[in-house]
Amino acid sequence: MQGLIEYIVKGLVRHPEQVVVTPVERHGATVYEMRLESSDVGRVVGRSGKTINALRSLLAAGSARKGIRCSVEIVEEGGRPRTER
Repeated sequence: MQGLIEYIVKGLVRHPEQVVVTPVERHGATVYEMRLESSDVGRVVGRSGKTINALRSLLAAGSARKGIRCSVEIVEEGGRPRTER
């Protein structure tokens, strides 16, 4: 799953070398934390959050096939997750 997220996000941003995806276990689920250039956050979020929600849908479908729970979050500079929905 981590490879899929990295592949998709690196194709969307202007600074693919800055993309870092880290898996973190929380409450029995894997949360993939994305750190990227602040100027690229808007590209990953998309208009009205459509791009990030599409990425979350792909992740949910892929993880359901494996019988696991996964989520993705964008982590800002201060280290706190950014939530769009």
